[in-house]
Amino acid sequence: MVSFNPATRMNARAPVILDQLASLADATRSRLLLLLDGQELTVSELCTVVQLPQSTVSRHLKALADAGWVRARAEGTSNVYVMTRESLDGPTRRLWSLVREQVGQSAAALQDQRRLQSAMAARRSKSVEFFSSSAGQWDRVRDEMFGDRFHLAALAAFAAPDAVVGDLGCGTGQVSEALAPFVSQVIAVDSSAAMLQAARKRLRDHRNVELRRGELEALPIDDSRLDAATVMLVLHHVPEPARALADVARALKPGGRLIMVDMLPHDRESYRQQMGHVWLGFGEDQTNRMLHDAGFEQTRVVPLPTDPKVKGPALFVATGRKTTTKHSDIDNLQSAIPRRL
Repeated sequence: MVSFNPATRMNARAPVILDQLASLADATRSRLLLLLDGQELTVSELCTVVQLPQSTVSRHLKALADAGWVRARAEGTSNVYVMTRESLDGPTRRLWSLVREQVGQSAAALQDQRRLQSAMAARRSKSVEFFSSSAGQWDRVRDEMFGDRFHLAALAAFAAPDAVVGDLGCGTGQVSEALAPFVSQVIAVDSSAAMLQAARKRLRDHRNVELRRGELEALPIDDSRLDAATVMLVLHHVPEPARALADVARALKPGGRLIMVDMLPHDRESYRQQMGHVWLGFGEDQTNRMLHDAGFEQTRVVPLPTDPKVKGPALFVATGRKTTTKHSDIDNLQSAIPRRL
């Protein structure tokens, strides 16, 4: 029979505990951990707070990283450190709680916390100084750095990840390109073969976009297939806009959403010959009426802000939700009610 000696088990566990204690035995390392427990700091920020040279701070950070207490990530040309609290096991977290309680009240640690607040204030002041000096030209700076459409692309993330969305009158596929990364499928429809060819080139890397040729008044989409649909600057080209909106409603599921952008009424007759416009914009009452007649509820028509740099007429965005009760259902229900002669 093999005898069990509790001392053997304690000796087997002792090296791990002693290693952790050794990591925390140096007061500077404990002070660094206190600072990194809850926020990321650069080496230069740590040097400023603990008032020690970079070589000393870097040496202690390496020891803490080797022991698994902190991790680093690159940010530009600097390394940013943070404590790995979430990955510590239970005994190690209890050990740290005890050390933190004791070391956190020391005079050195309290001074570190005061200097830490100054370091955080310095971070904020850099940002404030930048925006204070750049407020007048921030739009230009942002556009130069990130382009002028990133925020529009980001708004597509509001779409549900399992949604099927119709980009109706898709043109060259700009809207489909913005939607594709965020939804399950985009069904893009246009009547022009040339537009669809351009869209195919733009969307070749998006496997969840299906291009179909068809008219808005007779969409090549099954009934109740779409969770949402967009009709962007298309309706003024359509001979029968009310019929087109009714067919969009047919393709939407009950409760499905429509987002439509088009022009407000204008007097630019030349657009008829130059760009094939059938309608010179749509008024708010007219748009609301067409949406309601097509089977949409909760409709809104909101003029969009005008850009002084653009040359076209003002735009509006209209939204609506397909009613959850079909007119045909109401008609059937009424016909089923016995009539008294």
